[in-house]
Amino acid sequence: MQTFASKVLNTAIPQGEIGVFFLGQAGFILKTPKGELIAVDPYLSDCCNRYFGFKRLMPYILSPEDLVFDYLVASHAHYDHFDPDSIPGLMANGKTQFIGALDTAVECEKLGIKERVSFISVGDKVSLGSVTLTAIRCDHGEDTPHAVGLLFEIEDKKIYMMGDTAYRPEWLLEPQIQGIDLLILPINGAFGNLNEKQAAQVVSILKPKLAVPCHFWNFAQHFGSPSLFMEEMKNICPDAMYVLLRQGEEVRV
Repeated sequence: MQTFASKVLNTAIPQGEIGVFFLGQAGFILKTPKGELIAVDPYLSDCCNRYFGFKRLMPYILSPEDLVFDYLVASHAHYDHFDPDSIPGLMANGKTQFIGALDTAVECEKLGIKERVSFISVGDKVSLGSVTLTAIRCDHGEDTPHAVGLLFEIEDKKIYMMGDTAYRPEWLLEPQIQGIDLLILPINGAFGNLNEKQAAQVVSILKPKLAVPCHFWNFAQHFGSPSLFMEEMKNICPDAMYVLLRQGEEVRV
């Protein structure tokens, strides 16, 4: 049986497309036609159980040493997005470049990670090889003011990962997040995040070509119901396209 890492490595991405693989929780891997690998908010350990009593419920499909990423991106410093047990291993290869929200700087310092790191705030735009990353504002509460959404652009494709955010419909009118090809958004409704109904409302406003929900099933305390999201999508925007991904599955944009 092919391992997930082998699947990622062996998947060829045609020109004009980008592959998006689901790690679970809010973690994804982007693969470009050039073979560039970008890990976004990978949660590969069970560190939240040790720190907070949030036991990991989803299986492990990747270890830090399984793949060498060109870029590692963290939308904010919460440990299910910035995994302190996995990031040292992910950065140990001497190649991977880390790009994180401003609040991840202190976490990198704690881990002794000082090289190949950079930090972004809302409005910043950085080049990740053939991909352009723009930090988009999000609302993850007063305790996490530096959290950002992530807009990835390659050629004419736009992938918008909203990150952990509350429902702020007035923010969805920003020109740079119009014409989205793939929208990835939380549905768990805990810790200030969008719930299933609010997520469907966001889809109805942004009208992406495809939506993918995340942030469910990994922790009992985080809630999130894909079936309820499906019902809300049926009620609010029945013509919108969306897909539920299992861990390890890929969607092509």
